Amino acid sequence: MSPMFDRLRRWMPTKESVASNRWLRWMGPSLLHPRLWHLSRRGVALGAAIGVFFAFITPVAQIPISAGLCVLLRANVPVAVVSTLVNTPATFAPVYYGAWKVGSWMLGDSAPDDQAPDILADVGQLGSDVASLVPVSDSWWQRWADRLAKAGKPLLLGALTFSVVFSTLAYILVSGVWHLRVRVKRRRRLATRR
Repeated sequence: MSPMFDRLRRWMPTKESVASNRWLRWMGPSLLHPRLWHLSRRGVALGAAIGVFFAFITPVAQIPISAGLCVLLRANVPVAVVSTLVNTPATFAPVYYGAWKVGSWMLGDSAPDDQAPDILADVGQLGSDVASLVPVSDSWWQRWADRLAKAGKPLLLGALTFSVVFSTLAYILVSGVWHLRVRVKRRRRLATRR
């Protein structure tokens, strides 16, 4: 096993940690199928693409949705779980602002920056206390829903565009690097036989 795979395995969640996760437990034994944990070119590339796709399209429940689709498509679950981390709560605001700008441009709107919807405004005002993350009333959800409705089509179109483009790039990149690595190993092996 190469050092690259050793490092990759250290970053990956284990079968036990994923199976015991409360959000993924509903999938039961199907989540533990060996093919979902095997490092193959197709499985890893598809897992990366699935994780990146859901990282950009939805800010919540990325991991359970990715894992569920991996079970259906027989993609690598740990790679999908780790790939969802390309978009974290720290990057939501700039990513979704960029998605809104791209969506506005695609729709032909030239909305100035001062009219950008501030979807995640309350996130910056939250304290470090974990209890402050839980909304105390429905007004928080209503404000968030109103901001999301204001962003509307441009945000959804931009997020979908980001998801499709970046997941396709992730698949091509992982598959290409894997293929290149196999060719290099084969050339080295042939060179040592001569």
